[in-house]
Amino acid sequence: MKHKKRLYYSTILILLVLIGSFLYFKPAIKTMVVNEFRDRSYEKLVGVYDEKKEVPSDVIDNVKHISVKWKSFALSSNKKALQNAIVENKNVLITIETWPSFNAESTSVLDEVLKGSYDKEIKALANVVNLSKGSVFVRWNPEMEVPVKQYPWQYQSPSTYIDAFNYFSGHLKKNAPKVKIVWAPTGYPGDSEFWPGKNNVDLISIVLGSGGEKLSNIYPSDLSDLDNLRFKLHRLRFMDKPVFILSADGMGNVKKTDSILKKIEVERSLYKNTIYSTENLKEPFVNTQIRKNLVLGVFDPMKKLIDEPEIGVEHIFVDWGEIQQGEFVKKFNEVIARKHDVILTMEPWKSSSNIEDPNVLQSTLSGKYDKEISKLYSVISSVKQTVYLRWAHEMEIPIHRYSWQSQDPVVYISSFRYFMNFLKEKPKNIQRVWGPAGDRGSADWYPGNDVVDYISIAIYGLPDKNITDENMQEAFSNIFQRKSYRMRFFNKPIFITEFGVKGSEKYQDKWLIDAAKTIQNNKQIFGVCYFNLYDNPKAWGHIKAPDWSISKNSLKKFSSELKQSFTLK
Repeated sequence: MKHKKRLYYSTILILLVLIGSFLYFKPAIKTMVVNEFRDRSYEKLVGVYDEKKEVPSDVIDNVKHISVKWKSFALSSNKKALQNAIVENKNVLITIETWPSFNAESTSVLDEVLKGSYDKEIKALANVVNLSKGSVFVRWNPEMEVPVKQYPWQYQSPSTYIDAFNYFSGHLKKNAPKVKIVWAPTGYPGDSEFWPGKNNVDLISIVLGSGGEKLSNIYPSDLSDLDNLRFKLHRLRFMDKPVFILSADGMGNVKKTDSILKKIEVERSLYKNTIYSTENLKEPFVNTQIRKNLVLGVFDPMKKLIDEPEIGVEHIFVDWGEIQQGEFVKKFNEVIARKHDVILTMEPWKSSSNIEDPNVLQSTLSGKYDKEISKLYSVISSVKQTVYLRWAHEMEIPIHRYSWQSQDPVVYISSFRYFMNFLKEKPKNIQRVWGPAGDRGSADWYPGNDVVDYISIAIYGLPDKNITDENMQEAFSNIFQRKSYRMRFFNKPIFITEFGVKGSEKYQDKWLIDAAKTIQNNKQIFGVCYFNLYDNPKAWGHIKAPDWSISKNSLKKFSSELKQSFTLK
């Protein structure tokens, strides 16, 4: 009897502990296995940029914003709340977030989407959307381009994100044809890398004052409201879709946004045939360039490699002062005398006074340097050799190494076009080169198909200043894949006008063989030019500047590898 009593009380105690534990851990359990429905009115629609007037005029003042957080192992969802929101509101904006139920660090929610883990939720959403008598706009996994770890789909491969987005969009559209799919970057530099293409997108949304953007300190955050919105819209100039403008945390309002949009429209009308030309909107974006032979060159001011038979082009850098003092003519003529073509990078900063012009782009546009530009063209157009003319390179990097960096992209583009169109007719021997580093946000600075013959990018093995171990450098192939992908909007041949690797000769040879194989496999590469010198010590502060120099033997191994599949020009 005592044994039965003890068993009875023990069972009661265990049940009480289980019930207590369940109640205590219920919120945590719920976050893992229950799809969450939330009001998202804190992220308010305050404007629509819609040149073609495709969005109904009543949407701004009459839209309910809600969010649904899907779990990969959800046991239940608040379907009724979602259904009520859709039925009771004429226009609904739904933000869908896909989260893993467990092991957030090791689980890729994008891969889970592609595996079909959320198919049940997509179909259920479609069924509810079909009940609406108004407009339903669906955003999916927003702010994907911001380099922070706020959401599990950030810091992911753009191609994987695009595949998952198109999977979600395609399945939802199939079951709910009237739904409007919204691609949802915040408008941060690099958003274009995640553009999934026009076929599965109806609208775009951007966010003013997003939490993720505040967590990142890579780019300037002290912009005026006008410039902040202007730059965000500028980054979308290759996408022909209306744009929802959302304001997070109560920042901004409809009246203020409308006033700013009117100012932006005025600027855009001034550049409607150039920077904001409809030429930008031609999809699909495919690079059809195929080389017949390859140009191999060097930047080699110490003259260690320039006489090697493989070399066909030399790279020189020129500033205003060198043109003013005649040093440029001497430098240029030496290359011409060696019967080499020339990559000429115009660095428009220091004059003969050796004082940097902090407003050099605006000064160029105002005509301050017309005399120097005229002199430059008179020299380079008088020869038979090809001159690859490159203006104000690496403009997209958000630093102040050069006075044309961290500037307004519209001003940069205008200065590029001014410089390249300085002569009424382009001399036949001049090829115009647009030269970003190939970093995040490069596309924002593209000056237009009509003034670009080649795109150049820079590939250096060292990914970080503080790395001293040569083996920690990144492979040429990896860097090229990332940087060339960012040029996917432009059907132009690529000229790698700067590349280099530091370290022992054995390591450099290994890195260069990988480079040669990458060049062989990518027919859109028309030229490569090795940077055979140490980098500028001033740019590295207290850290020793890397020396990219290679031996003649390394150059021969590299060129021999290249010759296996095509001839050098």
